[in-house]
Amino acid sequence: MRTSANPPDPVSADVATRRELIAPEPAEALAGLLDIDPPPLHDHAPLPWLWHWIYLLERRPQRDLGVDGHPAHGIPAPPGSGWLRMFAGGRVTAHRPLRVGLPATRTTRVSRTVEKTGRSGPLTFVTVRSEIEQDGALAIVDEQDIVYRPPGSARSRPAGTGDASPPPPGPPAVTLRFAVDPVVLFRFSALTYNAHRIHYDRAYVLDEGYPDLLVHGPLQALLMGELIRRTGTATDGKRFAYRLLAPTFGAQVLTVTLTPDGAAFAAEVRDGNGRITATGELTPTAGPA
Repeated sequence: MRTSANPPDPVSADVATRRELIAPEPAEALAGLLDIDPPPLHDHAPLPWLWHWIYLLERRPQRDLGVDGHPAHGIPAPPGSGWLRMFAGGRVTAHRPLRVGLPATRTTRVSRTVEKTGRSGPLTFVTVRSEIEQDGALAIVDEQDIVYRPPGSARSRPAGTGDASPPPPGPPAVTLRFAVDPVVLFRFSALTYNAHRIHYDRAYVLDEGYPDLLVHGPLQALLMGELIRRTGTATDGKRFAYRLLAPTFGAQVLTVTLTPDGAAFAAEVRDGNGRITATGELTPTAGPA
């Protein structure tokens, strides 16, 4: 696999930058995980929408990782020792596609931190904003919302009771079904360089009070994006906002649906029990991200 000859710039308390060649091999690997033929990946070919999530990744040394597998410092940094991390959602604004064979630069910073109190105790909500540029122009703005909980709080939190009602009547929805199992979760963790143990270490998961391995939130968001992409919908100049509503666990078949909503598209993910676990919406941008 080709990698960038340029090492990542140092991580400061405020901003981190990384420059990397958009090589074809990671995209080939993601196509394999999705069980589809690779898209055209010749030089200057457009990278499929949302596939930037497997590029420009932090590759921190082992000594920087906490007990849960996440970096113990950096962007973002846990608000306290041993705090548990969960992915809550995010927004991706596409200005133009990334191109294969050209370097790109990601600049990342924490844009917002909010302290709240939930049923299980204190919560810290952190929004991380990344701007990805290529050829001197902004290509993607990616905001991710992360929730931190104090150690042990997951034990007192129910596993989630997402809506299991049938889809509402309306225009016919486009559907994608995708089977997840421990192998898929392991491969997605590897592709995204995500060492969070809740996705591959069953003993750790049980100790944290969960019934089984957790399905990645970004994987569910990517599946919603894939369904949009496969319809041929143009995404440049649009924003995809998504939320993770309930955790989902273990081997199962996820069902993704996409429904037209005027000039927008509404998407949702249902787990093997029919619960809605994630929702998304693709809308035209009203202005700068």
